[in-house]
Amino acid sequence: MAIKKKNLAREVALVIAGLSTPLAFSADKPIEEILVWGSESDRSFANPSPTSILTQEDFASINVATTEDVVKFEPSVVIRRRFIGDSNGVMGMRGSNMFQTSRSMVFADGVPLHYLLQSRWNGAPRWTMVSASEIAQVEVLYGPFSAEYGGNSMGGVMEIETAIPQQSEFHFDSSLYSQNFDDYGFDDTVNGYKTFMSYGNKVGDTSYYFSFNRLDNESQPQTFRFGGDSTSATPLSVTGSIVGNDERSRSRNWFMDTGVVNTLTNNYKFKLGHDFGNWSTLLNLAYEDRNSVNDSANSYLQDSAGNPVYRGDVIDNGRQFSVPASRFSASELERRSLSAGLRVRGQITDTIELEANVNRFTVMRDENRSSKSHPDDPAHTLDGQVLDFGDTGWDTAEVKLYFDDLGVDGLGLVAGVRKESYELNLDIFNSSNYVAGSKDSFISRSGGETEIFATFAQLNWQMNDQWDAALGLRYEEFESSNGYFDNDDASTAIFDVTQVPSRSSSETSPKFSVGYQPSNDWSFRYSIAKAYRFPIVEELFSQFEAYNAISISNPILAPEDGLHHNLMAERAIANGYIRVNYFTESIKDAIESQSTILDGGTSLRTFIPVDELETSGLEFIANAQDMFIPNLDIRFNTVYTDSEVIKNAPNPSLEGNVYPRMPKWRSNLLATYHLSSSWDIGANLQYASDSFGRIDNTDDEDNVYGAQDGYTRVGLKSTYRLNDSMSLGFGIDNLTDETAFVAHPWPGRTFYANFSYDF
Repeated sequence: MAIKKKNLAREVALVIAGLSTPLAFSADKPIEEILVWGSESDRSFANPSPTSILTQEDFASINVATTEDVVKFEPSVVIRRRFIGDSNGVMGMRGSNMFQTSRSMVFADGVPLHYLLQSRWNGAPRWTMVSASEIAQVEVLYGPFSAEYGGNSMGGVMEIETAIPQQSEFHFDSSLYSQNFDDYGFDDTVNGYKTFMSYGNKVGDTSYYFSFNRLDNESQPQTFRFGGDSTSATPLSVTGSIVGNDERSRSRNWFMDTGVVNTLTNNYKFKLGHDFGNWSTLLNLAYEDRNSVNDSANSYLQDSAGNPVYRGDVIDNGRQFSVPASRFSASELERRSLSAGLRVRGQITDTIELEANVNRFTVMRDENRSSKSHPDDPAHTLDGQVLDFGDTGWDTAEVKLYFDDLGVDGLGLVAGVRKESYELNLDIFNSSNYVAGSKDSFISRSGGETEIFATFAQLNWQMNDQWDAALGLRYEEFESSNGYFDNDDASTAIFDVTQVPSRSSSETSPKFSVGYQPSNDWSFRYSIAKAYRFPIVEELFSQFEAYNAISISNPILAPEDGLHHNLMAERAIANGYIRVNYFTESIKDAIESQSTILDGGTSLRTFIPVDELETSGLEFIANAQDMFIPNLDIRFNTVYTDSEVIKNAPNPSLEGNVYPRMPKWRSNLLATYHLSSSWDIGANLQYASDSFGRIDNTDDEDNVYGAQDGYTRVGLKSTYRLNDSMSLGFGIDNLTDETAFVAHPWPGRTFYANFSYDF
């Protein structure tokens, strides 16, 4: 039987496992009482959205390194985390692909982790603001069927809940990672480790929690380059290029990879909770300090003397091509972010509850320094560029009221207001010393602000034991302001920018859901909702020129207009449930980041709306403990999705095409067998069919850099508890060492070893 939200939220305290790492959890382990600060307060009625709940018990067969690992096996969810520690772990849900990052929302204890400032690979949720080892439970809600969420929930919402111990508790865990990667001209082993420690306690009515998470990891090369056109009369004769097709089946000479990326991320967390009678508060502070170095690009080319070649016009295997020096650029990213959140919740009367959430996310420093060439290039200098985010971040505030008694049996109401403000400023500088980060002159500037004010209300009516219904309405006002982008006139002394006029609009989104439960074993639900997803700052104002990339802004974008349906049938089985969802969604004015490669290899990008997209999908989900045999726990899901361009007046040739990055089939399996109260073994599987990366569907080559490959990735996991305090874990991901690309390469076979200790 499905776990309903009301079962969680009716209890303030939930008895589940202590803050042991997911790598070491077992249902048979002695448990301690900890306080779970759920983010959803609608306690009395079934949710109008299809939901899926994960507890620590469900993590047992997952090799967990970062927060993305916990949720990547959920139905109709795809997360493109290219390596452990990747800052670009973008997420797609249902009909929204992994690059439509502003169509999904992620919260941790009510604090937004979704990054509604940028899109595509830059728009990944800030997963590192929550450590995997502190997660107690995750609830996934699919689609925009609840009036409590705005249009950014078109794909869905993830609600992560962490915990504060109710007694003195210390936890430590450490993991080692090792991956071998072999493709193109790279064959090497990369390694990493994670160390996490936390301490929490409760003194009187005050709970507190401190944690530190350090992740240091090396990645496989993320980018491979081929040569551009060359007409030089005196090309240099070289050897070493690899001849092979690109994703569009064009023969290329691949001459380099970008080498190992060394990433170090430190996360510091402090949580403070206090109870005032029937009221509770939670202060949540998270600080991220991230450094990423990419300075070991590999040239496959050698001249006649055996020296590596890093630039120029060359000829190899009878083909002439160019080697831009900037392809070998070395770079270093420094990023420091601070998130502060406060929640207040309490009873106004016996039937009225209030919840308030405020959050401030500040990018304290986000600077990427890069060179014009490889440090080992004989012609290398300190000239380069610096990409710097200025005043960037967001503020959110929300107040909700829950009414459990409106004078009619079973009738309740949730109503509230929400304010969101976002600001993004991006400057790119010429630098005479990229190592020192000197900022000598502007190359480009762009930025702006957006703001959304929303009011919402949703009536929930439990008409009788068999029927319930929900009717919601959300009104949103959107404004963009202070937008600007570069339009420099070289004849003037200052760097000129163009100011973008402010714009505003408003939309109203109705929601409706009806549920029918004819017996204790069967339940059915139909939900329908309108949703409007307003453009984010980058889509409106981002305009820049950087090495090998140009972006053009589009400040007149309209909101995406979505109509969503979901029909669910669920059957309770012993210790679990089987569920089928049929969903459709039609999105008008879908904002698509479209790009093309210019001569010389420069990428040109802009945001252009597609008139109409349509997606239909069928999900099958089976979750149960002791399935088939005692002690075997299974979580299985598979989804068939058909997503296509229905209308595109500016370019009708795209109509009927499959929408990019939307595989027809996706499946996930988690299987855990409890050998004893001290020993678990598990297996996991992720499958996806191949897809297109381009909206024109011309990229149909498989197993090459730039492709959107299908894959079957098998993982194993085993945990042994030495005693009540210590556990050992071992695991393997990508057991078959399958090579596959999602534009960039997925990791090769990866080994995990873990030790955890609780006191």
